[in-house]
Amino acid sequence: MLNGFFNLLRRQSLRRGPRRILGGVCHGISRSLGCDPGLVRLIVMVAMLLPFIGWLTYLVAWLLIPWRDESIVLERLIDSGRGRRRN
Repeated sequence: MLNGFFNLLRRQSLRRGPRRILGGVCHGISRSLGCDPGLVRLIVMVAMLLPFIGWLTYLVAWLLIPWRDESIVLERLIDSGRGRRRN
């Protein structure tokens, strides 16, 4: 069930960027939108000042936006959890 969801995420053009400061999310968004990474980082920093919303949004993006090698953090976490239960 989740494989279809993760494959859908991989089909999107959004990828985390290699020039990252924290998790590569802002650079990946800026590349997808064709704008300056500094501008996206500034917008995210302002959003972080909003209680709960900014941090939650960044965390969800960090978990779901694929890396350039198409790996997804949430998928790796789920797979590693399944591997521990089998042992």
